[in-house]
Amino acid sequence: MDASSLPDWVIPPPGGFTADDFLAMRGLPRHTELIDGSLVFVSPQEKWHARVIDLLRAELDRQAPDDLRTEREMAVRLAKRQMPEPDVLVVTVDAYERGDPSTYYLPEDVVLAVEAVSPDSKDRDRETKPLKYAKAGIRHFWRVERSDSGTVVYVYERDLESGRYALTGIHHERLKLAVPFAIDVDLSRVGRRAR
Repeated sequence: MDASSLPDWVIPPPGGFTADDFLAMRGLPRHTELIDGSLVFVSPQEKWHARVIDLLRAELDRQAPDDLRTEREMAVRLAKRQMPEPDVLVVTVDAYERGDPSTYYLPEDVVLAVEAVSPDSKDRDRETKPLKYAKAGIRHFWRVERSDSGTVVYVYERDLESGRYALTGIHHERLKLAVPFAIDVDLSRVGRRAR
């Protein structure tokens, strides 16, 4: 196999891909992200990862006020060479209902970004993405991890003075918050059928 038989996106241009390049690409594997101008491919989801995303998306959507909506795995165009795909997003209803752009959101649309950490995404979800989300102005970020005792949610809020996230709580068993809106989630329900 030589380079001429490979898709154009296999070989990045000097300086890396831009968000415009990324949006024009065809044939990319599902859930490919653009981080620092490079394509990031994800390995297959583990059951816990899919289940925690399902629970949080459903509960956030159910409990969100009427001016907010919840999405899963939609890209956010943060900057020229940054287009990650949070596992769960809470966005404004205007952005949710807007027809164009239809394949991504803008940072100002996003009220909350949530990343569920997988073995292959630890560094990105713990370090890289939170820095980029905060820099882009996304006010709330949650990092969800699996532990021996179950599911743990690390809750961050963007400090307006520093522009960085500050940890506001670590939640085991139950996630109960007042911001970005009143939320109460039984984390022990990950993987259990709603009743």
